Amino acid sequence: MTRGGVRLVAVLQLLLACLAHAADFYKLLGVSRDATTKEIKKAYRQASLKYHPDKNKEEGAAEKFAEVARAYEVLSDDEKKEIYDRHGEEGLKQHEQRGGGGGGGGFDPFEQFFGGGFGGRRRQDEEQRTPSVEIPLHVTLKQLYLGEQIEVEYHRQTLCLNWEMCMKTNNECSGPGVRVVRQQLAPGFVQQVQQRDERCIARGKMWHKNCKECPEKTQTEKIELTIDVQPGYRVGEHITFEEVTDEKPGHKAGDLRFVIVEEPHSTYHREKDNLYMTLEIPLVDALIGFSMTLKQLDDTPFTITVDDVIDCDHVMRVPGKGMPRRNGRGFGDLYITFEVDFPVDLTEKQKDAIAKILGTSSDDKGGEL
Repeated sequence: MTRGGVRLVAVLQLLLACLAHAADFYKLLGVSRDATTKEIKKAYRQASLKYHPDKNKEEGAAEKFAEVARAYEVLSDDEKKEIYDRHGEEGLKQHEQRGGGGGGGGFDPFEQFFGGGFGGRRRQDEEQRTPSVEIPLHVTLKQLYLGEQIEVEYHRQTLCLNWEMCMKTNNECSGPGVRVVRQQLAPGFVQQVQQRDERCIARGKMWHKNCKECPEKTQTEKIELTIDVQPGYRVGEHITFEEVTDEKPGHKAGDLRFVIVEEPHSTYHREKDNLYMTLEIPLVDALIGFSMTLKQLDDTPFTITVDDVIDCDHVMRVPGKGMPRRNGRGFGDLYITFEVDFPVDLTEKQKDAIAKILGTSSDDKGGEL
């Protein structure tokens, strides 16, 4: 923080402590007495922008900014708001002096305004999430070709039905798992010590242990999910169910992601949208050609025809017989590698017949190359 920032914070803290005159907090923010939390927050941000000392150099802007901050501090806290509505600002001050709040409750107008303060700190009251979970989803190549809806069960921890009744107000809670203890070292000097406390579940909210409404924070729940595997999904793709993992007070549930894992196929292997296979053919087919019926992954038959002589390891491309492309944009191709099955031995009669068909052998040429 810069020196100017330090001075500004000191001025604001002094102003917040010295606001002795009675003020109508609702009028300061320009909201009605039945305004929602969302409306109060929106009005505070608008007023903060208007009176912020860095933006408004008019006389009295800093004081107005401090008044607006104090108004939001009170109206955004359920307990303080209730006391203010019943007994006014003077009654609220008496409550805070008796230990019902720290005369500011740790409210930081810069944190509220900037969403993290001068140092770019993450807001501690920002809604945190429970861990997301990844689960491998083993599927066959045929399932990825056709697409399929797969029913699964998932067990998670969910909040007790009446869990909100087990929360109590505690102004030392600065966010989930974080408690800030304030110690006055001298008049005008306050030290803040941040501690880890799992009982803190949100800003100003602490979990009440052994609460009869909810002996445990969570309970096990089994949920049923339908995983929609679309035709053409690839290995490594995610199918995500948002906010369905474990629940926890003060946290938003994480995401559940199923990761596509392809099982090996006996005939085909896949690369992106193309399929590859190896086909063994006898020597006679390699020499004179052939027609053969094959089946796609959905068992639809198709015929390939070869009229020319095939070399060993010859690769044939069959357009449109690969995997479906995403969003219905046609199909990839099928690539067939031919392996020629040569006979192990031939009879003399077969040799003579082949010689007559194919012509002179190397022996007849005297070994000339």
